[in-house]
Amino acid sequence: MNAPTPSDLRVALRRDGYAFATAEVMRGLLEAATLADWPAFAASWNDLGDDDYLAARGRHRRRRHAVFAATADGTIRREPHQPHYQSLTYNPLQGDIERWFEPVEPAIADGASLRRILAFCRDGFGALAPEVRPWRIEVHQFRIEARADEAGEPTPEGVHRDGVDYVLVLLVDRENIERGTTTIHAPDGHELGHFTLVHAFDAALLDDHRVFHGVTPVVPKDPTQAAHRDVLVVTFRAA
Repeated sequence: MNAPTPSDLRVALRRDGYAFATAEVMRGLLEAATLADWPAFAASWNDLGDDDYLAARGRHRRRRHAVFAATADGTIRREPHQPHYQSLTYNPLQGDIERWFEPVEPAIADGASLRRILAFCRDGFGALAPEVRPWRIEVHQFRIEARADEAGEPTPEGVHRDGVDYVLVLLVDRENIERGTTTIHAPDGHELGHFTLVHAFDAALLDDHRVFHGVTPVVPKDPTQAAHRDVLVVTFRAA
């Protein structure tokens, strides 16, 4: 059986509005052996800033954020640091707020791993919408922490859309965690599918116009030990 190709993922996105890619598939598509800085890339999740907007509500999450642009000629460049903004239509919990987060570190933003991931998204999402040039790209490093007395909430806003065109969610690490099932929903609310990102490089790709998504709370396997779920979220929106 032939290995899945980027075209196979695009077919699934066109047909279903979402696609789940296993770590084995994504490692091949991203040419993981060439990602020389992957250990440092993954380790950078140990140095994320607090998400103070959620901490005020008793939910603990760490993150860093960056904005890029994919220009008409395909060049991907980093934009000046700026806030993340969603309207209340898409985020009833934290909408209509300019949220400032610590920036993605320059070494990570310019490193082989992130640049390869962004190029993969540019090529894949660009093939689905060839009329779009340029793209606004937002990159989010998320760490959700779970404790014995408090589950971690990957999507505290509930089942939602992000207000963009396309989304990639890539698992980077999962330590001492149970649950965290991704659910995909039609606009009328009925569930279209579900899967759990378990291994580094497991990924979900979403057409944000067509489907809603959420992730169930995560809890520690061993309540006496630290527990976290690290993901990279990349969104593409027509600029």
